[in-house]
Amino acid sequence: MPNLETQNLIPPSHYSPATTHHHPQPLPESTTNQSNPITSLILQPFQWLKMLSTELNPSFILGIFLIYGLSQGFSGSFFKVVTEYYWKDVQKVQPSKVQVFIGLYHIPWVMKPVWGLMTDVFPIMGYRRRPYFIVAGVVGVVAAAMVAEGDVRLGVAAAMWCLIAIAAGMAIADVTIDACIAKNSIELKELAPDMQSLCGVCSSAGALVGFATSGFFVDHLGPQIALGILAIPSASQILLGFVIYEKKTSDDLSTKKRQAIVNLGGALKGMYETIQFPEVWKPSLYMYISLALSISTHEGQFYWYTDPKAGPGFSQELVGIVHAIGALASIAGVLIYHKLLKDYPFRKLLFSAQLVYGLSGFLDLIFILRWNLVLGLPDYLFVVMEECVSRVVSRVRWMPMIVLSTSLCPIGIEGTFFALLMSIDSFGSLSSKWGGAIILHAFHVTRTDFENLWLVILVRNLLRIATLGFIFLVPNAARFDIQNPRDILQSGSKRTDLETNRDSLQLLPLKERQEV
Repeated sequence: MPNLETQNLIPPSHYSPATTHHHPQPLPESTTNQSNPITSLILQPFQWLKMLSTELNPSFILGIFLIYGLSQGFSGSFFKVVTEYYWKDVQKVQPSKVQVFIGLYHIPWVMKPVWGLMTDVFPIMGYRRRPYFIVAGVVGVVAAAMVAEGDVRLGVAAAMWCLIAIAAGMAIADVTIDACIAKNSIELKELAPDMQSLCGVCSSAGALVGFATSGFFVDHLGPQIALGILAIPSASQILLGFVIYEKKTSDDLSTKKRQAIVNLGGALKGMYETIQFPEVWKPSLYMYISLALSISTHEGQFYWYTDPKAGPGFSQELVGIVHAIGALASIAGVLIYHKLLKDYPFRKLLFSAQLVYGLSGFLDLIFILRWNLVLGLPDYLFVVMEECVSRVVSRVRWMPMIVLSTSLCPIGIEGTFFALLMSIDSFGSLSSKWGGAIILHAFHVTRTDFENLWLVILVRNLLRIATLGFIFLVPNAARFDIQNPRDILQSGSKRTDLETNRDSLQLLPLKERQEV
């Protein structure tokens, strides 16, 4: 029976089974030696992109730009700001309810294993990835057009469904490109951190543009019509579905149906067996706890700092600019991790990042209590400083968990299993939003009453610091030294439990240790 895993995201000319441990080609020595330092610094990102395009398929790199940059980065940031004003100014909803609604946006992201399972075992017309980009784009375009209809204001329930559909389109496209990333991380292990760094840079750059323009469009078009702009990134997903490289399978229809059923059982069994390993479930549990305990109080803060009576009364443009500066800081966080921190042990790095993350939250407390004015720092300057610190630390805290997650994906169900791990991230975010909604409601923070908002911020900061008590769940090893579940499978009887009708299901190691 033909193997469904024959479609490669790496062209045959650049990849063969015999070159699994292929190393990226170094830059020519003359290029690095003869260039002056400033020129080398300017050219370095372009040389890096050229190297990635050479080692990987150029259409795959385009996919990262379109999905992480335009769909996830731009759409995610634009969606965040515009929907906040939509619920506040158009629908007139209380902040605690908005927190619940935002939690509902995360449901399509929690369902990522379902989307991943579909892309792995249910090909459409012989393709496992391309049709799902098209489906995601169509869903996003239709939903954005419906909610942005200028002549009619949708009811709360109808608007909620449209916004969930927009989020679903983003989630399906994200799962599909993540499956491509996971597969390429298996084939070219040395490039796994580079791919995650590229994703982080594209996401942050897209967020920069989205945040910078969101305030302008809200001010000039209104929140409702501005949501229609989200149809543009969704349309780019449709385009990607037609151009991304993927080899078509040649099975007949009946064979495909039988193969899909067998693959579904094998995928579910492989997921169940893999998640039982302590090396897998412990860091996954930490990822959930670290997100869930950091309850989100953003909507209460947003209502406060846009209120001209109770707070500083920031304008739409200033809110967008502050978030845009935060996106630049997020790019800096990616570069800091990639250049300085990627080889540090996971536990040490995450402990330090979580500690700084908890302490940096007290900047919000200073801002809410207006102590910044006592210190002589104007509101706009202080909020920019707080946003930059928070974004850098959040990115440094997030990157190692993603790199660790990509190393735990079994071959053949890499899309499904990586989606499962990322759904834990989304479920943690959902828990954070709903936990924050409960706290905001319990402390009676409303559209006009912010008297207890500082107590909500204090509780949030203490919970962030309390997360350090679970740091033992993270492996105390660097990315090249971490024990991989595949090693356990090779020495135990469970190895045969992960076999499917395809080639034997192997777990991705971060890197083979070099013989000295």
